[in-house]
Amino acid sequence: MDIEGFVRDKLAKQDNSKNQDEKSLENLLANIIMEYKDINHENAILMAQSVIDEVQTTLNIETSNDLFLKDIINIPKSEIAMGEMGVGSRGAGDFFVHRKIAEIVASTKSSSLVNPEAQDDGGVVKSPVSGSKEDEDVYITTAVDGIHSRLSEYPFLGGFHVTRASLRDVCVMGAEPVAIISDLHLADDGDVGKLFDFTAGVATVSELIDVPIVAGSTLRVGGDMVLGDRLVSAVGSIGVSKYPPTARKRAESGDVILLTEGSGGGTITTTAIYNGFFDVVWETMDIGFIKASNALVKDDLVKDVHAMTDVTNGGLRGDAHEISSTTGLGLKFYQDDIRNMVTPKVLNMLETLDIDPLGVSIDSLMIVAPEDVAKKVKNSVESVGVKIAEIGTVDNTGIPRMINSDGKEEILEPLFREAAYTKIKKLVGETTPEDFEIMKEKVQKAADNSIKKKERVINYIKNNS
Repeated sequence: MDIEGFVRDKLAKQDNSKNQDEKSLENLLANIIMEYKDINHENAILMAQSVIDEVQTTLNIETSNDLFLKDIINIPKSEIAMGEMGVGSRGAGDFFVHRKIAEIVASTKSSSLVNPEAQDDGGVVKSPVSGSKEDEDVYITTAVDGIHSRLSEYPFLGGFHVTRASLRDVCVMGAEPVAIISDLHLADDGDVGKLFDFTAGVATVSELIDVPIVAGSTLRVGGDMVLGDRLVSAVGSIGVSKYPPTARKRAESGDVILLTEGSGGGTITTTAIYNGFFDVVWETMDIGFIKASNALVKDDLVKDVHAMTDVTNGGLRGDAHEISSTTGLGLKFYQDDIRNMVTPKVLNMLETLDIDPLGVSIDSLMIVAPEDVAKKVKNSVESVGVKIAEIGTVDNTGIPRMINSDGKEEILEPLFREAAYTKIKKLVGETTPEDFEIMKEKVQKAADNSIKKKERVINYIKNNS
């Protein structure tokens, strides 16, 4: 419960309608506080008064003569909410917003090899080793992932799966993981044990693959202004390689597409827990993905692989669309071959719940490589006990498509949101809003205004330093 946001909203409505005085707001907020805090009404009123006073004080900035400060604090609003746009739901709306974020950071990319503009899994910079020749430079890959929001009540699983996700994003760039960092935010009423449980989940993966946790941060969500016990967090990973990254843009026509067996991660775990398929949770507790990518590093095959990605964001539909958009190439998949690379228990759950296996994260490793290299890749991955198979090819059509079991061809396009895998997601739906194009225009304008603000602040600091 964000009480600061609650008060801001109420004060805004109060200014517009004058139908609620400050006293009634104090009582309303005090009652909400007492639902979370074991305090009497008198102290709850004092807390409510403090929150209202602080929020009202910040509103005075609007009347300040400092125009530049007002410019900084005013949000370039799009009037489109996160949920409306499908942000975080791994579909067309989410991909669009991420491309706008990439536009904002594009000016920082001068020394990077892979950055958000590529919409890839991790970012890469090249760092020269002191006194070395150019061919001895080290490629450093970084990635960060946030905990699945529905795993807040299951911190160990949340920590385990977000760590795997972050490491996967490093691995698919052809890098060998060398360090893990953790960032924890727990709301004011959360039990401290949640911190330990989450950390234990992160440490489990760390120990299994022998990659150390080297740093982190622990804070409260919103400080005193957020009630409840919601856990939000992120885990970052760092990897190194002596070869250029296996980014999506390196795919070439004629390449073979390989896929390792996927049993899912945070998304499949959430699906299992909230739909009662509890035995499927154990299916997701593995490190096969990392074993497979590390095998390619060990066997020195990374330099010969054109591209790697993990089947996560919006499922294979989303990944195929993003690869095609980035490279301009076409991808041809075979449905039966893909289905065979989803573990039976996970596939059974998805089909029982009528969830599209191609529209959710199954956490497989997808490898794009020349045909002669693909054979070596299969041997390498299978040598560490991970199943892998050919599922398609790359061509020059510019269209990602799939040959269904009945032989018919289907163009692979991301849904507005990833396939609905919980009851509430099914209620929200996957259908693209009729006014999606108008929504995109508003979001684009907000992104453009953020870029302009960034430039104004940079110029101000440079001119006043």
